[in-house]
Amino acid sequence: MALTRGENITIIMCNNADYGTTGGQLAPTTLVGQRTTTSPDGRDPTAAGYPVHPAEMAATFEGVAYSARGALVGPSSYQSTRRYVRNAFQKQIDGAGLGFVEVLTACPPNWHLSPVESLEWIETTMIPEFPLGEFRNTR
Repeated sequence: MALTRGENITIIMCNNADYGTTGGQLAPTTLVGQRTTTSPDGRDPTAAGYPVHPAEMAATFEGVAYSARGALVGPSSYQSTRRYVRNAFQKQIDGAGLGFVEVLTACPPNWHLSPVESLEWIETTMIPEFPLGEFRNTR
């Protein structure tokens, strides 16, 4: 409801494509074919549907003043994500409406990858599915 009302709040969503803090279960953003504890054979879109794209979805609400997606995989992506977070908070401060920033983050333990491999997986697998950038920026 906060999105439809345009509440002057900022939401920062960490997307690691699973429910990492509860054991790595299938999440709405789990990628097709990605294995989780509750989808050991990988996400099957015929059974579990396709991944949702939160930043694009948020951008469709009239009450949302700002929506973007960043990643934490290297210096340039850190800078872009920092800018997105600042823009979202500025919209809140200005009373323009809700700010939403989705941040692609790693989950090495549940992905069964090293930290370096996790960052590579974000770049090669997550970013093609979840493109980075701004999806709504009202002036």
